[in-house]
Amino acid sequence: MTQSSPPGPDQPERPDPRQEAPAGAAPPPAAAVPAAVGIPREVPTARLAAAAGELAAAIEARVLGQHEAVTVLLAAYVAGGHALIEGLPGLGKTRLARTFSQCLGARFSRVQFTPDLMPADLVGTNVFDAGAGFRLLRGPVFTDVLMADEINRTPPKTQSALLEAMQEGQVTIDGETHPLGAGFFVVATQNPIELEGVYPLPEAQLDRFLVRIEMGLPSRAAELELLRQSVAGKLDEAAGAPLLAPGEAAALRLGSRRVHVAEELLDYLARLAAASRRSPHVELGVSPRAVLALLEAARAAALIEGRDYAAPDDVKRLLVPCWAHRLILTPEAELEGHTPRQILEQAAAAEPVPH
Repeated sequence: MTQSSPPGPDQPERPDPRQEAPAGAAPPPAAAVPAAVGIPREVPTARLAAAAGELAAAIEARVLGQHEAVTVLLAAYVAGGHALIEGLPGLGKTRLARTFSQCLGARFSRVQFTPDLMPADLVGTNVFDAGAGFRLLRGPVFTDVLMADEINRTPPKTQSALLEAMQEGQVTIDGETHPLGAGFFVVATQNPIELEGVYPLPEAQLDRFLVRIEMGLPSRAAELELLRQSVAGKLDEAAGAPLLAPGEAAALRLGSRRVHVAEELLDYLARLAAASRRSPHVELGVSPRAVLALLEAARAAALIEGRDYAAPDDVKRLLVPCWAHRLILTPEAELEGHTPRQILEQAAAAEPVPH
């Protein structure tokens, strides 16, 4: 309990605030409440949708033939999650992540994950300075968009350091926690063909990625345009100025939470989850966290398209990116050639769609 000292001889005695005011006296003026600081102002849904459309168009102009990957990556960011990209070498995974951060106007760091990468190389460490003692040397994780290139090539100890950053939004260095930025976003990549000398991501860390994006080869038309740009010397041009005004990136993430979800759509989500778990080919189905991830991704997709309500098509479009990496099939199903994509598409086809 805080005690106040009595007034000195030259100080007037203060009135007791608990004393009742005389009858008929005007009430004292209310204290002014300071405005909230650091909270982005509410941006109309139409402006957010237009900003998301401009962002997607600018990325697709530099990452040709990857419309689906760009759309899912943007939905993952707006939903507040993280993305895992799988694809063959040379498809533009690094280019996609770098272009995304440039158009967003965000800080970007790229870390090449190798077997000798240590947690301190990722999060930072305390170094001794003869003049000032120990000081914190921050690692590349202190950024807005972190690209974890070939994440499955680093040992589990380093993977767990990234897991804390993804899940908790903070890192621990010498027993002291340090918060990361509110817009922290991880884009990790994996090479699906080279499996020697790798450390497969545990299920707990795979579950932290809101989506897994499978990048395939571009169409013939997109590849032809790629060649034209290379001949014209336009392939390595910078992305240009950021497309979003200050605060709009944060407003995009907050805006998806205003998207309405009907009760029928929630029931549809629950039925899809139950159907995927009942499949005889599935050993471990999706968790409640996965269901929530698909819900937020669907709301983000609706916002990107300029709607303030989520639709069944939003759920179906993001069903495989959100759930395929979370399903564990039985050994018999894998031997028979079944894939998580097939099982999820069969479950979606069997469940009636709400109207």
